[in-house]
Amino acid sequence: MLIRRPSDIRPSEITDKDLYLTRRRFLRGAAATAGVLIAGGLDSRLAFARGERLADVNKTAYGKGETPNSYEDVTTYNNFYEFGTGKSDPSRNAGDFNPSPWSVRVSGEAEVTGEFTLEDILAPHALEERIYRLRCVEAWSMVIPWVGFPLGDLLKRFRPLSSARYVEFRTLYDPKRMPGQRWPVLDWPYVEGLRIDEAVHPLTLMAVGVYGEVLPNQNGAPMRLVVPWKYGFKSIKSIDKIIFRESPPKSSWMKAAPNEYGFYANVNPEVDHPRWSQKRERRIGAGVFDSKVPTKKFNGYGEQVASLYSGMDLARHF
Repeated sequence: MLIRRPSDIRPSEITDKDLYLTRRRFLRGAAATAGVLIAGGLDSRLAFARGERLADVNKTAYGKGETPNSYEDVTTYNNFYEFGTGKSDPSRNAGDFNPSPWSVRVSGEAEVTGEFTLEDILAPHALEERIYRLRCVEAWSMVIPWVGFPLGDLLKRFRPLSSARYVEFRTLYDPKRMPGQRWPVLDWPYVEGLRIDEAVHPLTLMAVGVYGEVLPNQNGAPMRLVVPWKYGFKSIKSIDKIIFRESPPKSSWMKAAPNEYGFYANVNPEVDHPRWSQKRERRIGAGVFDSKVPTKKFNGYGEQVASLYSGMDLARHF
């Protein structure tokens, strides 16, 4: 079930984030105010509403003890060049973007390929909330309560072949709907990729919501990756293509600045960006005079993911 709502409603007008509506109350209220589009095959527990709450989201222990950034921080300070290169550009420019209907084309080294609707993608998956840290190369960080499901659960449905060692993701290319793509700041569409073992790691999330709500446009609606031990540019937004590959894809930032951005992009305070240090970071929302804190290797997830890179020179494979 998909529920549409005008995109120009302000965050302050959205249902209070501490309230979880029951499924019946959610559907009854939404039907009365927004109009309901029935889409066969989508379980009602995955009911979507533009700007409304997601029902039946399972709480998890991920991020226990962390204090999330505010909803305003999360939705107004974004890197999403498809809607502008400034941090506030996406929240200003993405309001007219309509991510419904949505489809994802799957191709490459897999037994199951083709075009899949968002309903096809979501239907079998239970949604869960995970509070993850996000670290960007500009030395800032956030703690965000993402809603999604493990990427590995999705990828195994396509039955990758033994030759599939990598998976490539592409953002929608549509300059009419994504005005930032009208400018050659990157080689569009945006491309990112992971090794298969990274992609199916339990920490890697396909996110479809934040703060218990459907992803806002500026955060990558309707579906995006969250790879919490890597710099934020690896967590590609508004995915409409998944390609299983024998060889590693060349990502957009590798094409744009290969001396600055590598394929792995693991958070590593020991490897500086050529133009700034990665040793320290500041939480978004902190005061300008607040001290930066030391950056943690693998963004603090080393216990879970360091074994993926055993024997690798992480300064060379950055």
